[in-house]
Amino acid sequence: MNNSINELNQLKANAVKNLEATEGRRIVVGMATCGISAGAKLVLDTLKKQVAAAGLDNVQVMPTGCIGMCIYEPIVEVFEHDEEKVTYIHMDPDRVSRVVSEHLVKGKPVVEYTIGEDENGKLKSLNDLQFYKKQKRIVLQNCGLINPEDINDYIAVNGYQALAKSVTTMTPQDVINLMKASGLRGRGGAGFPTGLKWSFAAANEADQKYFICNADEGDPGAFMDRSVLEGDPHSVLEAMAIGGYAIGASKGFIYVRAEYPVAVERLKIAIKQAKDMGFIGKNIFGSGFDFDIEIRLGAGAFVCGEETALIASIEGKRGMSRNKPPFPANKGLWGKPTIINNVETLANIPKIILNGPEWFKSMGTEKSPGTKVFALGGKINNTGLVEVPMGITLREVIYDIGQDCLNGKQFKAVQTGGPSGGCLPQKYLDAPIDFDNLVAIGFMMGSGGMIVMDEDNCMVDIARFFLDFTVDESCGKCTPCREGTKRMLEILDKITQGNGTIEDLTILEDLAENIKNTSLCALGQTAPNPVLSTMKHFRDEYVAHVVDKRCPTGKCKALLSYFITDACTGCTACARKCPAKAITGTVKEQHHIDQDKCIKCGVCMDTCRFNAIIKK
Repeated sequence: MNNSINELNQLKANAVKNLEATEGRRIVVGMATCGISAGAKLVLDTLKKQVAAAGLDNVQVMPTGCIGMCIYEPIVEVFEHDEEKVTYIHMDPDRVSRVVSEHLVKGKPVVEYTIGEDENGKLKSLNDLQFYKKQKRIVLQNCGLINPEDINDYIAVNGYQALAKSVTTMTPQDVINLMKASGLRGRGGAGFPTGLKWSFAAANEADQKYFICNADEGDPGAFMDRSVLEGDPHSVLEAMAIGGYAIGASKGFIYVRAEYPVAVERLKIAIKQAKDMGFIGKNIFGSGFDFDIEIRLGAGAFVCGEETALIASIEGKRGMSRNKPPFPANKGLWGKPTIINNVETLANIPKIILNGPEWFKSMGTEKSPGTKVFALGGKINNTGLVEVPMGITLREVIYDIGQDCLNGKQFKAVQTGGPSGGCLPQKYLDAPIDFDNLVAIGFMMGSGGMIVMDEDNCMVDIARFFLDFTVDESCGKCTPCREGTKRMLEILDKITQGNGTIEDLTILEDLAENIKNTSLCALGQTAPNPVLSTMKHFRDEYVAHVVDKRCPTGKCKALLSYFITDACTGCTACARKCPAKAITGTVKEQHHIDQDKCIKCGVCMDTCRFNAIIKK
């Protein structure tokens, strides 16, 4: 089937009528991975059964993507024509029963299952929460609104209009010029101008070109790309087709890790639907432009986020980086010109085509226009997916959106960019978040993971954790990364075990700088960043480990000892709970811990009701 623009507009008109549910109610259940893991599938199934049993023929029940506020999952939202939506949180089958019988049948919302009421007695929605006040949803605009498994929902929100506009009213060069004018920079971490990258591939003559979506999101704590694929897969397909048209490619690949089964399944559904409707395939919109898309599953190797390793993997080879130049835009997949953009970058493109470059540049900063999606996690009250304008400060994200650290603890640092990034301390809380500002203070944005740490985190242990990850994920091709990171990890293990010396700190820094300067690809070049940033901004913690043989936060067990004070009443509870039988003493007398037997598990401190056990 080849759609004309008139046919697309008719499809849109029909889809809008359905999406607005003008004659009934529409209920969405957050069915991204976060919701499913919290029990949303059972909630969705129960809703469908009970709505059918109640004879509510005018009620649609459907899955949607990540609504954003993961701490409230499973989330159910009820949309009614000309009414404010009602948001239900922490849903389960029992709560579903009440919502169906009281809200859907009798028309009275179940207030205690919602976020609550404001001072005027009006039910609050998610948009009323501080979490959303400073967000600007462009990439995530459709996530939580549309059914990602129904192409008609995407068409209802202007889906495939940008592709139609591109291939019927613009030349490939027009598209590239528009992308250049927008200032869109790659959201995968490096921030390279998207239009400029496309122009390199477009300028190369070849019998075949390729367009690849990099969905190999591997940073610990990052789930931005996964959420877009789960909640709005057609936006990525549409953008790939636009990019293919711009550079002259007829074939696209989505490289996605196999650990994302929900995203993979929804991509398969979306690709089939788009092909059936003629938005992918031959002679798209009668323009003579052909473009097909296939999925390639990755095995979860972090190094395959690097473009040349990703290309090798698609070719059926071991995922290992190669020297550049030549760059993929000149010689990429199977030696042909290839463009690689990540999911978030692509999700911006249809909206830029439809709204224009000036619209896009009205958000963000002069050199980093638009928004950025972050996976906000760690020691923070409001975890979830956030999309904010470029240039917002870390303070606004952590305190206004994230609502401060858990349990009243003091903020200590935030890790940006995953294993490739660094740990930003308190003094940078007012630094604007964009590509150039973060680089200027010695950090990088990365793909969008943002892990908050509080006063209880040991920064030496944090550096060790990320380096341990990098050692496992190194492809092993180049010596600095393969061997150097192992030596760094050995030193960090030595320090956290209480065997480090001042000389080790000097060796660690020298190794880090050499690995950074001599590794083949970005994995090795950025692997030392967590170590270098923590050594620069939290050096006192390293010194405490190697000189005082003490971990200031008490996280490094080898440097930790438990003691029973004279506040002990001799109740024997700690001795009875101790798994190592390291505590001795008689009833009603102060007990003692044998330090040679103590395994430093902390059970004794958790058990004591008299605060008589301390750790040093």
